[in-house]
Amino acid sequence: MTPVQTEIAALEEQLRLAELGPDPNFFERVLADQVVMVVDGQAAFAKQKVVDAHRPGKGPKFTRVDMNDVDIIDHGTAAVVTCKGTYEGPQSTVTLKFMRVWVKKSGGWQIVAGTVVS
Repeated sequence: MTPVQTEIAALEEQLRLAELGPDPNFFERVLADQVVMVVDGQAAFAKQKVVDAHRPGKGPKFTRVDMNDVDIIDHGTAAVVTCKGTYEGPQSTVTLKFMRVWVKKSGGWQIVAGTVVS
């Protein structure tokens, strides 16, 4: 793995753990202010929605999160991640497909765009 791939792999593991936490501070830090998220074909600036969804007491919480088929493409100061995530909660289990674009900024790596497909 390249140094960029190693850094992004570590951040992706932190993201997985933040889903379990939940840890809104992680998402506040790594999502760019103008992050564009496309969910089932609909684009939106969704940083605050994602951060709020990970606050304790908000929405369903997961008891297990597994990421599979993770591929990290190194573009130097950017990286593209594709993966499949399985989220298990008390009521159900869902598998989602993701694409995330990480960009290295002065404060560190941030997600600037992503897609979620069910």
